[in-house]
Amino acid sequence: MKLLVVDDHPLILEALREVLKALDERLELLEARSCDEAIEVTRGNLDLALILLDLTLPGRDGFEALRLLREEFPQLPVVVLSATEHAAAVKRALDGGAMGYIPKTASTQALLGALRLVLSGGVYLPPDLLRDERDIAPAAPPAPAHPAELRDPRAIGLTQRQAQVLALLVQGKPNKLICRDLNLAEGTVKIHVTGILKALGVANRTQAVIAVSKLGLRLPRG
Repeated sequence: MKLLVVDDHPLILEALREVLKALDERLELLEARSCDEAIEVTRGNLDLALILLDLTLPGRDGFEALRLLREEFPQLPVVVLSATEHAAAVKRALDGGAMGYIPKTASTQALLGALRLVLSGGVYLPPDLLRDERDIAPAAPPAPAHPAELRDPRAIGLTQRQAQVLALLVQGKPNKLICRDLNLAEGTVKIHVTGILKALGVANRTQAVIAVSKLGLRLPRG
């Protein structure tokens, strides 16, 4: 397994080298200290399993790095690891296609659990955000504590095609790109998106990402 950590803080990088060994004994951890370096490293390692991205970087910030990484490597999950815990930053990262958001104050166990969840096809969000989000249907259950508990999207009535659309929607892709990737007409994608939002009990895409995390859905990849 290959992971890329994008962070310019030497102490954070040193700590993560030790912590992330618990994910896989054969883990190969790559490092980048800027947006441009992250893109260069990723281009040379297309077999990366995941990118762990800080938001505070020299030059282009983490949000710009997220945008560029999602554009060039749309199938590669990016998880934000940040000292910023404001809901606005979390939602901006979700809108940019992040598959997870982990505060740097999180425990080692929470960090590893979040990464395992994303590697299994789920979405991770801080529990505090999930508790404070008022726009999600109150009946939605909490996110599962272990990746093995992830649910098939069909469990909430989504078709296989809707699950594919949802996976791309969570990556931050607009309808036109979803049309291109799935070879569907734009009207068909709009119908699928409407059905997805209804099944999740939400009104927009950001809420859909939060609902995916709360429901513990395993999204298709590739």
